[in-house]
Amino acid sequence: MSVPPSAEPTLWELHRAVSQLREDLRGDLAQLAARLDQVVTQDVYRADQRATEQRIGQVEAGLAGLRSEHDQSTERGELQRREDQAAATRRLVISSFVAPLLLMALQLWLLSAGTAR
Repeated sequence: MSVPPSAEPTLWELHRAVSQLREDLRGDLAQLAARLDQVVTQDVYRADQRATEQRIGQVEAGLAGLRSEHDQSTERGELQRREDQAAATRRLVISSFVAPLLLMALQLWLLSAGTAR
């Protein structure tokens, strides 16, 4: 199978195609260089990851401290509530039982003092 002479590209067409490929290649290389400027090395990435892990560890430690403080505060509040409830119960016992007994004793004393004259 033979190719007719008119089907082959001329030298000018070849030159134009090669020039176009060269321009495309330059553009692609420029884009690749721009992307490589944003890439970091593995050492820098690992160092950043270590720093991030340290910060997370510090935050977790601080959070654990805050959690323990909160738990202690909750326990103190619960203890205070129980103490207040015990004091209220004592006041109730005094006002319900002891005070009427004292009033009855006072009345008996007044009654006996009134009959002694």
